Amino acid sequence: MTGITRIAGIEIPSVDPVFLTLVAIHVLIGSAAVVSGAVAMLSAKRVGRHPTVGTFYFWCLAGLVVTATALAIVRWAEDYHLFIFGALAFLAAILGRRARREQWRGWALYHIPGMGLSYVIMLTAFYVDNGKSLPLWNQLPPIAYWVLPAAIGVPLIVRALRRHPLAQGRSGLR
Repeated sequence: MTGITRIAGIEIPSVDPVFLTLVAIHVLIGSAAVVSGAVAMLSAKRVGRHPTVGTFYFWCLAGLVVTATALAIVRWAEDYHLFIFGALAFLAAILGRRARREQWRGWALYHIPGMGLSYVIMLTAFYVDNGKSLPLWNQLPPIAYWVLPAAIGVPLIVRALRRHPLAQGRSGLR
């Protein structure tokens, strides 16, 4: 089936119910990943909310990568970059999660950038794919979809590294 489905101003390049169902699942998982990632980042870094919500974010990101991969396979020529974004985001999250869970020496120096970059990459994928359909973002040049999430996210990651007591002693970031 060919055709376009428009939902909330966003064009979905299909009318196939299976594809649209997969998109709906992808959007739900992506929304949960965005919210849980923000909650984890903004939570106090101690036992309780941060690791619980961070674990939920990690598994939402895993589900998001699975659905993004399936969607990219169906439209590979147009969406292969979404597969690449998903793979990079998940690899960054795996690095960050393993560093913390396995207590690598200087784990905070891996955990903070790994988890933070996974979030930045996830948002970049969203804006690259949907920016042209989003209010305000549709007024920006397309390069902004690629650059703005990192331009905002990387300084926040550096700030977190400078503030985290376990990152300060070994990083030289003071």
